[in-house]
Amino acid sequence: MKLPLPTLILWAIALFVTAFFCWILGDILWHGVGQLDWEFLTTAPRNAGREGRIAPILISTCLILGVCIAVSLPLGVGTAVLLAEFTTTESLFGRLVRRSLDVLAGVPSIVFGLFGNAFFSIKLGLGFSILSGGLTLACMVLPILIRSTEAGLRAVPADYRLGAAALGLSRTTTLGKLLLPAATPGFVVGLVLGIGRAIAETAALIFTSGYVDRMPESLLDSGRSLSIHIFDLSMNVAGGDGNAYASALVLLTLLLLVNGMATWTAQFWLARRITS
Repeated sequence: MKLPLPTLILWAIALFVTAFFCWILGDILWHGVGQLDWEFLTTAPRNAGREGRIAPILISTCLILGVCIAVSLPLGVGTAVLLAEFTTTESLFGRLVRRSLDVLAGVPSIVFGLFGNAFFSIKLGLGFSILSGGLTLACMVLPILIRSTEAGLRAVPADYRLGAAALGLSRTTTLGKLLLPAATPGFVVGLVLGIGRAIAETAALIFTSGYVDRMPESLLDSGRSLSIHIFDLSMNVAGGDGNAYASALVLLTLLLLVNGMATWTAQFWLARRITS
């Protein structure tokens, strides 16, 4: 069976992207899997990262990501509900907010880093801290999360809203029981894309969370993320390539775990909402 040319082109692009990803993943596995052990995850780095491992860096990364998710989720979902359910597409306010979000989604990360340093670190007095880094990442994640969740809410058929109104359900009940569960796929897409951008961010965190590789004692302590650690080992530390590859493998694993957990939680919440 002869396939049309556009189909062949699409298949060729898909195979090329898949092969490129497998090549990168294979290179990281080849150089990094031999460095991984329990000690690598539970001890502190020494000698500028050439010796020792990544325990404080892993903790700092999880704390930064936790602050980012804790701030961006309620703000993102709330703003998406406002734009999709309480603002018309023709209103000036809605158009301005959507255009602003589209512009922010394309702003380079270094600009977010400078903003985070000027506002969170200096203006609010948080300094180089995990809290500053997490808040800056939340600003980066919000445009993607809001637009994806709004698209998911707008894709819900109008019959859901009309049926809920006919049954006398309140606006809050309709949102919680019908609209938000139905918009879960869009929400998950925004969350996964946002987490992927946040967890691999380097430029913005250099100016906000800092470079320190010691174990953080609070959110106001400086903390080095895995992405900064990989950058430092590969670019500034002679003999640090082995630990850089192993850290990259841990970062990929963490990304897969967080994305899988987010998807499972959303599906579990959706199933509970539908059956309740």
